[in-house]
Amino acid sequence: MSDSNYKKRIADLLHHADVLIDGDRPWDIAVHNDQLYGRILGAGTLGLGEAYMEGWWDCDHLDQFFTQVLNADLQKKVRTWKDKLFFVKAYLLNQQTQKKSFFVGKQHYDLGNDLYAAMLDQRMIYTCGYWREANSLDAAQEAKLDLVCRKLDLKPGMRVLDIGCGWGGAAKYAAQNYGVEVVGITISQEQAALARENCSGLPIEIRVQDYRDIDERFDRIFSLGMFEHVGFKNYRRYFEVAHRCLDDKGLFLLHTIGFKITSNKLDPWVRKYIFANSITPSVKLIGEATEGLFIMEDWHNFRNDYDRTLMQWHQNFNDHWDQLSQSYDETFRRMWNFYLLGAAATFRSCRSQLWQIVLSKGDLGDNYLAVR
Repeated sequence: MSDSNYKKRIADLLHHADVLIDGDRPWDIAVHNDQLYGRILGAGTLGLGEAYMEGWWDCDHLDQFFTQVLNADLQKKVRTWKDKLFFVKAYLLNQQTQKKSFFVGKQHYDLGNDLYAAMLDQRMIYTCGYWREANSLDAAQEAKLDLVCRKLDLKPGMRVLDIGCGWGGAAKYAAQNYGVEVVGITISQEQAALARENCSGLPIEIRVQDYRDIDERFDRIFSLGMFEHVGFKNYRRYFEVAHRCLDDKGLFLLHTIGFKITSNKLDPWVRKYIFANSITPSVKLIGEATEGLFIMEDWHNFRNDYDRTLMQWHQNFNDHWDQLSQSYDETFRRMWNFYLLGAAATFRSCRSQLWQIVLSKGDLGDNYLAVR
């Protein structure tokens, strides 16, 4: 098939999303290499993303392009046999074993603390902020951390487990403002090193450890933005570990991205370049995995706040590019923008949600009072 026929097929697909090739609207695309069309048809969204990284096409506002495409479900129309084979493999095999769990740490979180320091807020919180009354990223992340602490009803002297502690920002906030002792675990060596430095002098222990190896008692547990790496074959085990470690009168807060339908389908480009072996949970899967272990005390969705958070990360990343370009090349810049703006679009199009779920063992006595 000729490039012109490939172009017609892609143009017809994009028409359903109201996207034009070489149009003049913010979400239209500019094509610099006519081999793009065959590449998309042959390699699907992986080919689309790699071609963008290589400069084969551009768009003034990628977030708007992705929103148009997702609202029209175009990604389903360019799936390849390799994608389908991976989905079958992900369904049959556990892609998030204890051995494999550390791979995403090396792939993503160990990229460089300089990158995340430039992109994130002052506490380096790599999850959704809470923008209800905030007008800056720092304020939104502080509001989110305080929301977590209030939902958990933290009291001085409590022992708290932070599953997926990142660079220690949440543990440090809880220890400084609520007088608690924290154990934080991460699968990233780079995160752990900086977290120990950031939390020095506080009653905080940072470990490089898989969650499955934890067998200690805690008054409270929270996990912010780590559950996406657990994998649906391990959900029950994850909650069994949390149940084992949580005091009978304790609370567990799970902060996670969620998908509107149950699926094991991670985008091939995201899987290869951003988050290996990661799967987004659904309401059904979380419900099934917690049944008989926990009482669902509260379920809070603030999806739109993640769109705003990601757009701020995107701005920070590009505002600091002159500094970051000393360590990262142009291909990385395009890859990272593709990732951040594509992620923002998944929330804007309602494909992705942001949930904070409060769980108990049902032994609280008084009814739990939901906090907003």
